[in-house]
Amino acid sequence: MLLLTCPFCGPRNESEFAHGGYARKRRPDNPQMMGNAEWVDYLTVPDNPMGPVREKWWHVRGCGAYFTIERDTRTHDITEEAGGHGR
Repeated sequence: MLLLTCPFCGPRNESEFAHGGYARKRRPDNPQMMGNAEWVDYLTVPDNPMGPVREKWWHVRGCGAYFTIERDTRTHDITEEAGGHGR
């Protein structure tokens, strides 16, 4: 079980949240210059890193805030809590 800290509600059980995936790298400036295979990979192939990752979470069963954390995928330790992104 993860204990996530909502920036508005404080520490809560992960069952109150929906995982929003990895905080992705920036969208390409000129996607029209990418080949079809590169574009499909960018849109659909998730990273599967071992170690620290930045993830988006939504407090769906709470205040509705979106926020980002940094979590180590090997240990599930949350190494950085980031601020919320609205309600």
